[in-house]
Amino acid sequence: MDLMQQDQSSAPLRRVQPTRRKWPWPLDLYQSAVGKKWAMAVTGIMLLGFVLVHMLGNLKVYLGPEDINHYGEWLREIAMPALPRTVFLWLLRVGLIAAFAVHMHAAWALTRMNHRARPTKYASNRDYIAANFASRTMRWTGIIVILFVVFHLADLTWGSANPDFERGDVYHNMVFSFSRVPVAAIYIVANLALAVHVYHGAWSLFASLGVSNPRIVRFRRIFATAFAGIILVGNISFPIMVQADVISESGRPAVTYQAPHR
Repeated sequence: MDLMQQDQSSAPLRRVQPTRRKWPWPLDLYQSAVGKKWAMAVTGIMLLGFVLVHMLGNLKVYLGPEDINHYGEWLREIAMPALPRTVFLWLLRVGLIAAFAVHMHAAWALTRMNHRARPTKYASNRDYIAANFASRTMRWTGIIVILFVVFHLADLTWGSANPDFERGDVYHNMVFSFSRVPVAAIYIVANLALAVHVYHGAWSLFASLGVSNPRIVRFRRIFATAFAGIILVGNISFPIMVQADVISESGRPAVTYQAPHR
């Protein structure tokens, strides 16, 4: 009896791993690193598409108040009369907010997983040839972009950060906002951060989706550079052209498009 107790006491203890909770698909896939990378890539594509379309729509400011204001009103009337006014626009906004939230959560969760996998720092200096400036600053450019989105909405959508905001008059709101030097500087700096973030995101989404063919590596670099460059030049042109008085209220016609009240 003593021998049996001695054998049992000397036997190594096995740690029982708790059974992982089974979530419905695709939530179960999202629990893994691969699922989070896919979520970041898919939501990233959605956000990249929005950034591009948003910038292209704003280019109508160069056509004058009538065109840009009419474009703003058209966004509120999409899918009418099948849907009430602004309903489709709000559906798009909710979808973008959801994509934005998933994108941020996946990035945060992947960072935590990487820290758990390597709790201590590298003993030697890291090789930053592969990890370029854009990838090393993704966290900080992401924070800048988040803060900028909040300010941008308060400035040109809600009007709380724009003391001369006029609902429905997109042209006037843009000209007044960008005529303030500090605001113009904020937009330029924030869009520089956005371009760096977009560059790395556009470059890495292929790898996140499992597309790692060496033949397309060069295409990835060209695509990311061109996409980020187009977004940067288009977006910073607005505050620069207002500051240069190329876009101004002085050349505005006496009769402009008037958006109906909600």
